Amino acid sequence: MAAKVFESIGKFGLALAVAGGVVNSALYNVDAGHRAVIFDRFRGVQDIVVGEGTHFLIPWVQKPIIFDCRSRPRNVPVITGSKDLQNVNITLRILFRPVASQLPRIFTSIGEDYDERVLPSITTEILKSVARFDAGELITQRELVSRQVSDDLTERAATFGLILDDVSLTHLTFGKEFTEAVEAKQVAQQEAERARFVVEKAEQQKKAAIISAEGDSKAAELIANSLATAGDGLIELRKLEAAEDIAYQLSRSRNITYLPAGQSVLLQLPQ
Repeated sequence: MAAKVFESIGKFGLALAVAGGVVNSALYNVDAGHRAVIFDRFRGVQDIVVGEGTHFLIPWVQKPIIFDCRSRPRNVPVITGSKDLQNVNITLRILFRPVASQLPRIFTSIGEDYDERVLPSITTEILKSVARFDAGELITQRELVSRQVSDDLTERAATFGLILDDVSLTHLTFGKEFTEAVEAKQVAQQEAERARFVVEKAEQQKKAAIISAEGDSKAAELIANSLATAGDGLIELRKLEAAEDIAYQLSRSRNITYLPAGQSVLLQLPQ
């Protein structure tokens, strides 16, 4: 009797384990920010896009393909040419996500690695429009170039079921020859500016010398006129002013100055 009971319990447990395995294989989860496309072995890819949560499927017959629908970044480097035939190295940073309602078409026509297949291709195609700008315009009008590329790329990506939330031109360099030419031009401009400064400085010094000479000439003329008018009185006045200044300087000196009687030599002794 006990053996039959244990045998029944064993069969029940086995049946429960099999049922649990079947139920587990019939369930799948779609995480937040993701969507699922169902592939049916008999009917192919279904047009229904499954949202977040836990869902049922037919084991072995149906298979869920999970897509991340959140915005993801990708850097795409491209080498293209400018209007004046200069090689331009451009790197675009693209923030993209798929259109959820178009996931069945994306999976059928492109595949799960749609970003690897689509973004480099359309980026290379769109950046050919850079050829309308020359190298100088690419530097001075970078914002305009970036906006034009972003608009064209967003429109092109929409045909593949992709949304571009942001397109940024993060890297822009030119070939070695052009870079060296730009550096040489900058050096030449700096030398020209330096030469112009030297010339302007010489001109200013010349003008200053002329003004100084004119001032000295005017001062000499005024002194000559004063001497002619006042005679030796002006000279005596200047002597007094000089003597007053000398006396003031000696009074502020830290040394003691002695003038021995009957001598014209000054002796300076420290305090």
